[in-house]
Amino acid sequence: QVQLVESGGGLVQPGGSLRLSCAASGNIFSINAMGWYRQAPGKERELVATITADGSTNYADSVKGRFTISRDNAKNTVYLQMNSLKPEDTAVYYCNAEILISRYPRTWSDYWGQGTQVTVSS
Repeated sequence: QVQLVESGGGLVQPGGSLRLSCAASGNIFSINAMGWYRQAPGKERELVATITADGSTNYADSVKGRFTISRDNAKNTVYLQMNSLKPEDTAVYYCNAEILISRYPRTWSDYWGQGTQVTVSS
């Protein structure tokens, strides 16, 4: 059984910073891509940033230059450093990971965290 547990959300003023963490635990042989998504009230879930196992990153245009995704493969953890936060960044942030849960047969499965609320408001 695999779990993704997020932490680091909260209330911050516009222009402020937050750092989200997401740790994967359980029956894990390897992790491929990891990422962060967000869902604002009344909107669909959208991609924020992804990072591959070798460190290649991809960002939504709306967060480029403000957010930085990173990972610690030894800790099975992905981070999202969010700077210069704006009210429109307010959302529930979810982490995602593609995890190898079986070697024989080789089985990859997609997992989601429970979400952490980020609110940007004065």
